[in-house]
Amino acid sequence: MKKISYAGWDNCYELSNRAIELVVTGDVGPRIIRLAARGGPNLFKEMEKMVGKTGGDEWLLYGGHRLWHAPEVKPRTYFPDNSPVAVSETKTGLRVVQDTEPTTGIQKQIDVALDPAKPYAKVVHRLTNHNLWAVTLAPWALSVMAQGGTAIMPQAPYLSHEEALFPAKPVVLWPYTNMADKRWTWGQKYIQLRQDPKARRPQKVGIGLEDGWAAYALEGQAFIKRFKHLPNATYPDFGCSFETFTNADMLEVETVGPMTTIDPGKSVQHVEHWFVFDGVRVPRSDAGIEKALAPLLAASEKMMK
Repeated sequence: MKKISYAGWDNCYELSNRAIELVVTGDVGPRIIRLAARGGPNLFKEMEKMVGKTGGDEWLLYGGHRLWHAPEVKPRTYFPDNSPVAVSETKTGLRVVQDTEPTTGIQKQIDVALDPAKPYAKVVHRLTNHNLWAVTLAPWALSVMAQGGTAIMPQAPYLSHEEALFPAKPVVLWPYTNMADKRWTWGQKYIQLRQDPKARRPQKVGIGLEDGWAAYALEGQAFIKRFKHLPNATYPDFGCSFETFTNADMLEVETVGPMTTIDPGKSVQHVEHWFVFDGVRVPRSDAGIEKALAPLLAASEKMMK
């Protein structure tokens, strides 16, 4: 871990190995503002008019990766993370802890553990209830990706009509979702959502993603996010364990934990596994995606063991 200045913030912390690098903010957060192959372009979006700012009562997107609690509702979800956070070094990375939100009684924490050599980081999100009463919520981890890439989500394995009498998984739409929008590709094996800086109208979809992974391909880098979907758990938004949103500025790759009742003084934890592969070309066809991502998924699974 190395303390650095980054994007106008004086107190940031860089974690790196020979393969990948991350930058965590200390002046605001908890937030991971940079993720990249070593020396490469940032896979995360940095909102140019917001980075470097601190303080104030207005919630700012900033960019990067953040921790929320679902379901989404104003003003609870949008408590601003504009204040300094406590950053401490751990044996394998660092821990970032936010002061308890005065409006919700919830405290946010993110632990980042970086593999010594491989392009792999384990990101543990924790929400602690400091109220005097129980609170029901779901941990929600959102990565704001840079412009111009494509989010990739696996479909359920194909089965014939005779074999498949029950539905495979929920696919949830929002009132502004347009399935005919050209940014979507609804393939047999994969759903794709392309980020287009010229497309002004937002798009969003949620999925009960039992496969437990999604990817974002951008300029020769492939970001794979893995997580655990619990089949018998209750998820927010009609059963979504994964959601993706895009507008002209960015695209979000989001995972959601189950709805959980947290007693006073207790916590809920949500884990993501991040992998960054460089020099990867991901075509837009189902066959091309399969060929490009299959070895990366196998490699990522091996790294987690």
